[in-house]
Amino acid sequence: MKVAFTSDNIAGASDSVWQAMMEASQGDAMPYGNDDTTAEVTTMLSALFECEVDVFLVSTGTAANVLSISAMTPPWGSVLCHSESHLLNDESTAPEFYTGGARFVGIGGADAKIDPVMLKKMVNQKVGDVHSCQPSAVSISQVTEVGSVYSLEELRAITHVSKEAGLLVHMDGARFANALLSLECTPAQMTWKAGVDIVSFGATKNGTMAAEAIVVFNKTLSKELGFRRKRGGHLHSKMRLLSSQMKAYLTDDLWRKNAAHANAMMALLQAGLATISSVKINTPAQANMLFCTLPEGMAEYLLAAGFAFYGGRWEKGVVRLVTSFRTPQEGVEAFIDCARQFEAGADQG
Repeated sequence: MKVAFTSDNIAGASDSVWQAMMEASQGDAMPYGNDDTTAEVTTMLSALFECEVDVFLVSTGTAANVLSISAMTPPWGSVLCHSESHLLNDESTAPEFYTGGARFVGIGGADAKIDPVMLKKMVNQKVGDVHSCQPSAVSISQVTEVGSVYSLEELRAITHVSKEAGLLVHMDGARFANALLSLECTPAQMTWKAGVDIVSFGATKNGTMAAEAIVVFNKTLSKELGFRRKRGGHLHSKMRLLSSQMKAYLTDDLWRKNAAHANAMMALLQAGLATISSVKINTPAQANMLFCTLPEGMAEYLLAAGFAFYGGRWEKGVVRLVTSFRTPQEGVEAFIDCARQFEAGADQG
């Protein structure tokens, strides 16, 4: 295989993360998050976000998302998210399971971003009506499922509507670092300063083995989250092996460096594909994920040449391309050259 653009999940862990885990496995440490490294991670994330936060480490993004939301809504509530969101389409029934049956409601909006006008309409429907589930929380995907990124203004518009209606706001930050570098802002500006109550601070896609952090700004939710994490089976006994990953991820700006490379490789890939007239860029990539429509036969040609990517889940000809912190520049250039070769051959035919 020349290079794969299937997902940033295919990349392994950064070398410093593996080294940190090996060092953390030596000797003894208190279990269940009562170790020094876990406390240090909380301090590091508080510094990163410029405020005192509570941190709950888990090993999967699904756990981070659904545990966060379970603390934000009663079973009779509804969680409002975009109709194309990962939460609504790619978490199986984990959201309903962990919330005890809360309803997840999809809202429209261009580029997989919630339309605040549509949101305002939804948050004011049948409030107090015992026959209807009650709007309780809003979840934002940052980066979205089509590779777009909410601007700070767009985030504030969503949270403004939410707060006016008394709703809590969760951010699915599976690709948090990629979005942040795209916006060139601070973590605080993209979260609590914009009105976010909890963020799922993703790290696994960007260099850890299996470590995600639920970062809580609204501390009224923390006590319940602690019990819910244990009840849900995500309180790791050897927590230091998760926190050591997160510590390494946050050390020497590894998280920024990894995301910067992934974003740069996507920018290179998108720029190259934009020069091929038969390729249609659907939603322009702002981070490290791109959806585009390839002409008939090109996908098969690229796959046969040894490249890998996802297609078939969407409209005919639409493929998803994702770059990671380990995507090689020569692989990106080879992919573009191969696509050009196909177009040249098609023109001659």
